[in-house]
Amino acid sequence: MKKTVVILFCLLFAILVKAQKPFTTIVPQAPVVVGEAFQVQYIIEDGSTASNFNTPVFQGFRIVSGPNVYSGTTTNGNTTQQSKNFVLTLAALKPGKFIIPGATIRIDGKQVKSNNSFIEVLSSEMAAKRFAKETAGNSDYFLRPGENVQDKIRQNLFLKILVDKRNCFVGEPVLATFKLYSRLESKSDIVKNPGFYGFTVHDMVNLSDKQVAIESVNGKPFDVHTIRKVQLYPLQAGVFTIDAMEVKNKVEFSRSAVNKKTEQEIVEGVLGNSESNNRKENTEELETNMSTEPVIITVKPLPDRAKPISFDGATGVFTIAAVAVKNKLTRDEGDVLEVIIRGKGNFIQLNAPVVQWPKGMEGFDPSVKDSLDKSASPLVGSRTYRYPFVSATAGEYTIPGISFSFFNPDSGNYKTITTGTLQVKIDEKKTDLVTTGKVQVKTAAGGNAFWLVVVGILVIFGSLFLFLKRRRGSTKKEIIQPGETKIGLSIEQSLAPASLLINADDKTFYSSLSQSIWNYFGTHFHLSGSEMSKENIIVRLKESKVDEELIAETNNILQQCEAGVFTNANLSVDKTLLLDKAKKILEKISESLL
Repeated sequence: MKKTVVILFCLLFAILVKAQKPFTTIVPQAPVVVGEAFQVQYIIEDGSTASNFNTPVFQGFRIVSGPNVYSGTTTNGNTTQQSKNFVLTLAALKPGKFIIPGATIRIDGKQVKSNNSFIEVLSSEMAAKRFAKETAGNSDYFLRPGENVQDKIRQNLFLKILVDKRNCFVGEPVLATFKLYSRLESKSDIVKNPGFYGFTVHDMVNLSDKQVAIESVNGKPFDVHTIRKVQLYPLQAGVFTIDAMEVKNKVEFSRSAVNKKTEQEIVEGVLGNSESNNRKENTEELETNMSTEPVIITVKPLPDRAKPISFDGATGVFTIAAVAVKNKLTRDEGDVLEVIIRGKGNFIQLNAPVVQWPKGMEGFDPSVKDSLDKSASPLVGSRTYRYPFVSATAGEYTIPGISFSFFNPDSGNYKTITTGTLQVKIDEKKTDLVTTGKVQVKTAAGGNAFWLVVVGILVIFGSLFLFLKRRRGSTKKEIIQPGETKIGLSIEQSLAPASLLINADDKTFYSSLSQSIWNYFGTHFHLSGSEMSKENIIVRLKESKVDEELIAETNNILQQCEAGVFTNANLSVDKTLLLDKAKKILEKISESLL
């Protein structure tokens, strides 16, 4: 009887085990290196009834991407099942031994958890020592008799491009990383960098950062050099190609058996300028070329359904806030309205929100200040727009709420957010302090007299603009003279804000110059919002029969402005000459458009 009960119990247990749908955690068996990405997989063999996957909390790790869900089929005897694989890409924050916790998922209405796993994380130094120990006496620097040298180079020295996605929305970043894998003694020269037509480029890692790690490929450890890592923000829908990166290599081998850890040197555009005259005895040097494969990126247009009127190309997830630096001031005293956008997304493509200034208050184009985590993709942080404003009339003013619309690529929906209204009180102007025929500029504590003078000058130009605008409204027919814009201001006057800020920091100057040029084209071609793109301007200029050389020079100046605003590069450009060049180009274009 007892024997029968035991048999029945075993059969029942086997049936229950067979009925369960295995949910497994899979991690790399080899140690990983701090900062280097690796994958964790949560696999369910029969995912047909699985739902509500919950990502666990990873202590000591940063989630790079995911979870990405992949479906497949598994065969068990005569039964075919739909499997699911939930993949997360992680990066370790510190060395040590860690638990990768199991994830939970609902299967047939019941909560199921996968197994916990363990993983070892090494520092870069620890990984290098382990690599040296493992490769001692087995160096690929030694060219053994009968070995095919080209095959050895091809297997132990290669270039890769890695992208995190090949399909995205306009404004959604593609992360592209160019890596050189090597187990050889080599000197590599980057002879051609890839082109990124159709994208705004944000550099994260460059050759000068000397980012090196160790990765295992087919069971062999490789020195891996990150040559370049960029975020690519698509400008428009379509199919675009990331061009190949081309590298020329000089590889050295020894004909003698030696115990030597191989080393690599990577430069850009200099190896070909000198020849090595100190070749070691019993060594052989060979040259080889290699390149990455071109990568096709398909950029999807943003949906037209439910697109807000105020939408201007922002893609990501954002919040918005606004504050006046001073809530109380006197007539003709300058103040600044700060509009702060926080979140994650295509910050480098954002346009300034539109401020509806109340009647009697005059606002000016904003300067831009970024505080971004450039190691995150998409960019995370904040962008602050600083709008100078002034009022010539005392009173209490209400600045209406400022709206900002964005597209969330994760949810596929648009969202519009709005700041609260702001109250600003303008008092009567205080009497100027005059002594012995000289005017003394009196400012509040901590004020800056120079910028008050700048604001005053801008007020004069703003008043002149309003006067000429009213005058135009009372004139039935307008004759536009060469060098004059359609709003009646000369090009020299249009560029006046940039001229006043020529001694300011680079970002402020280039932002002002860029805004002046965009205002000019927006006025001539009646453009606004997302229509204000270089590609659209070039099309309009060509349709207007503007000389190709002028179009190229215009594009070049706009690119210089973008580099000055969005990068920290030292452009070594004479701002006075650049401003004069912009003036002459716009004058010639103005003559062509008459």
